[in-house]
Amino acid sequence: MRTFLNQLVYFGYFQSLFLLCIYLLSPKRRKSINRYIAFLVWVLTVGLTGRVLYLSEIFGKNFRLITISEFAILFFGATVYLFTRSSLLNKKFSYRELAHYIPGFVYVGLIIFLFIIPSEEAYRAKFKSGELLVISTLFAGVGLLFNITYWAFSLRLFLTYRKKLQNELSYAVKTQFFLNFLIAIGACLLCWVVVYFVSIYGNQFIARPTHQALWLSIAFVILFIAYYGMTEPDLFKLAPLVKPKKYAQSKLSAKDLNRLKDQLDQLMEVKKPYLNRKLVKAELAELLGVSNPDIARLLNERIGMTFFEYVNYYRIKEFVALAKTDKAQQLTIFGLAQEAGFNSKTTFHKSFKKLMGTSPGEYFAQSSSSTA
Repeated sequence: MRTFLNQLVYFGYFQSLFLLCIYLLSPKRRKSINRYIAFLVWVLTVGLTGRVLYLSEIFGKNFRLITISEFAILFFGATVYLFTRSSLLNKKFSYRELAHYIPGFVYVGLIIFLFIIPSEEAYRAKFKSGELLVISTLFAGVGLLFNITYWAFSLRLFLTYRKKLQNELSYAVKTQFFLNFLIAIGACLLCWVVVYFVSIYGNQFIARPTHQALWLSIAFVILFIAYYGMTEPDLFKLAPLVKPKKYAQSKLSAKDLNRLKDQLDQLMEVKKPYLNRKLVKAELAELLGVSNPDIARLLNERIGMTFFEYVNYYRIKEFVALAKTDKAQQLTIFGLAQEAGFNSKTTFHKSFKKLMGTSPGEYFAQSSSSTA
C-alpha cells in the first residue's frame, strides 16, 4: 500500500511539472486555461515537492519535509470556488480575489513557524509530549471546515446557474462534466472527514495512509481538470451562454399579458422559432417585440413553464406531426427530433416522456398497432 502511494506521489508530481511547463511555455495554452486552476497546480506542485524530497531522502529522512505538502490544503476550496465562479459568471481574474487566499497564506506561515523552523530537539519534544498531534489535528480540522465551506458555495453556485439556464436557453448545455468535477471533490472531502474522525479516536494505522491517499485523490482531480482546461477549454466556458439584455422590470397589466400570450402562441405556430436548435429567450423576446423580463413574466404567470419547457413542448408537437408524414419512413426517431428542433437525444427523450407519458419508441409502437 505504502509503495503504491509513493509511486502515485511521483506520478502526480511529474504530472504537475508537465502541466506547469505547458502553461509557461505555450502562449496558446496559457490563454485557454483558467488562471485559478493554474495557480492551484502550482500550489500542488509545491506540496508534492515536499513529499518527493522526503521519499527521495535527498536531505535525509526528515519527516518535517512532508509538512510542506500541507501548504496546499487551504488553497483547495477557495480555488475551486473562484474557478467555478469565473467559469459560470465570466468573472475574470482580479487581484481583489486574492483576499480568499489570505487564510491559506496565514496557514502556511503557521506551519513554517510551528513545524519547519523549530530545531530537531524542540520538534521531538513536541512530538513526545503530544503537543504536535494536538496542533496537527486542530490544523487538519480547520482546513477541512474551510474547504468544505467553499465547496458548498461552489456547488450552490453551480446548481443555481444550471437552473437559470432553463430560463434562458431552449437547448441542453453540457454541464455534467462540471458537476462531476464538484461531486468528485465533494466525495474526497467526505472521505477525508471520515478519516479525520478515525484519527481523532486513535487509529493512526488506518488514518495516515488513507489521509495521504485522499490528499492525492484531490490532487489528481485538480490535475485532471487542469489538463482538460488546456485541451478542451470550451467545457468550462458556460458564462457566455446566458447574457440576456438588460431592461427595466416588467410593467405589463393582466390584459397585456393575455394579449401577449395569444401573440406568442400564434408566433410559435406560424413562424416556428423553436426549429432553431440554439434558440435563446432573448431572441424569442425580440421576435415578440417585448423585453426579456416581460417574456419571463409571461411564461411564469400565464403559461406556467420555464422557457426550456415551453419551447420543447412545441418541439414535441412538431415531432408528433412529423411522425405522421413520409419523413417518418426516411429518418430515425432522433433524426425526426432534430427536424423538430432538438439538438440532444437525452433532452428529447426526457422532454417526450415528461409530456407524453411514454418513450418515443413506445409511442411509435402504439401508433403502429392502432393503425394496423
